[in-house]
Amino acid sequence: MIQTELYTMCLVVKDGKVLLLNRPEKRGFPGYVGAGGKVEFPESMSEAAIREVYEETGLRVTNIQFKGIDGYSDTKNNYRYTVYNYVATQFEGTLLENPPEGSLHWVAIEDVMKLPMQDWFRRRFPLFFEAGTFEIHEQWDDEQQLMEHTRIYRL
Repeated sequence: MIQTELYTMCLVVKDGKVLLLNRPEKRGFPGYVGAGGKVEFPESMSEAAIREVYEETGLRVTNIQFKGIDGYSDTKNNYRYTVYNYVATQFEGTLLENPPEGSLHWVAIEDVMKLPMQDWFRRRFPLFFEAGTFEIHEQWDDEQQLMEHTRIYRL
């Protein structure tokens, strides 16, 4: 049997800036990252992205645009997780004063790559701003603790 987990990420963009969370080490995946998280059954991927943005930022995004999929497989442990990625340019509300996942920052898009972040987010970030959609597929080698194959497709 293959264990599958579904996640979302949604970058909120306004006036050439993107809203990012600066996650502390204690939350896992430290550094700057977009809002997102696990899809709860039976919600759709889009519903999950909208909910996660609200829970982590206080903003209610509308008119989200699908940008691509990240797929990670660990063939030795029969495990796969998939991240559905979105961009939102329309939203309502005010930012949370004490967000649960880390501090919130509006960052100029051209400055994002200078920030500390996980390699997987650094690799994915520019794809949100290219035309069309993307797919990333990676296979994890648990014994060697590294990605064996990484493929990025622009669709």
